[in-house]
Parts: sequence; C-alpha cells; structure tokens
Amino acid sequence: TYDSARRLKPESVEDKLQYRFWLHYAEGSLMPLLLMKLVFASLGKPPVPFGMRTLGNALGKGVQKAWLNRQVDTHARFIEAHLSRQRWFAGAELSMADIQMSFPAMALLARGGVENLPHLTQWVQRVEQRPAWQKAVERGGPFTLPGE
Repeated sequence: TYDSARRLKPESVEDKLQYRFWLHYAEGSLMPLLLMKLVFASLGKPPVPFGMRTLGNALGKGVQKAWLNRQVDTHARFIEAHLSRQRWFAGAELSMADIQMSFPAMALLARGGVENLPHLTQWVQRVEQRPAWQKAVERGGPFTLPGE
C-alpha cells in the first residue's frame, strides 16, 4: 500500500477537506481541460489527414479562443489564489494532494497559455526541490509532457 504511515494525509479537518478537494480536482476538473487543450491544439497536425488539417486547425483554434482558453484561465487563477494563501494544496505540509496536482500544475505552466502565476511557479519549484522528486527524476528521467 501507499503511505501506510499516513505521512501524506493532513491531520486537521479543514486540511482534510482541502486534501480531498484537490485530490479530485486534479483529475476531475483540471486535467480534462488540459487534455482538451492538447487535442484541439493537435487538430491541424499529423496524424490528421493532410486535407483536413486546415479545417482542423481552424476548428481547434476557434474552440480554444471562444471557450477553452477562458476556462483554463479561470482554473489557473483559482489555483493561484489558493496557493497565495498557503504553501501546499492541503495545509502547511506536502500531502498526496500536492503529488496528485504536480502533473496538471506543471502541464498548466508549460502549455496552459496563462501568464503571471507566481505562486504556482513557486509551488512547482518547491516540489522539484524535494529530495524524493529529485530521486524520482534520477530513476525515471526528466519530466516531459506528451508530444515533447
């Protein structure tokens, strides 16, 4: 099992509520938007058939401009506001919520198209400075996003 000593689960009721929220937010709210962004950005590229790329590109850019970019920005500002009030997603210490948020947060910074996220950027730096993160990178290689 993972974390049988419960070192990555907060103690207080308030922190536990945040913990549960961010655990599910990562995959239930943020990742679907980032995946849509990836898909719509790819509609004008191979393996889309050559004759469909112009239409695919126009469709992808249109959806992003009309709706998707605003949604991503709203979520980015929500995350930024939360991290402006506390160091980690679920309290004063790193928790499984931070681990769960690491991939979508890094993807958001790299490909979200949202600027001026200093608290999220600092949070990512804190995650990357942790010895466990560095050990994972040593073993598994550097963090990369699909398509890189």
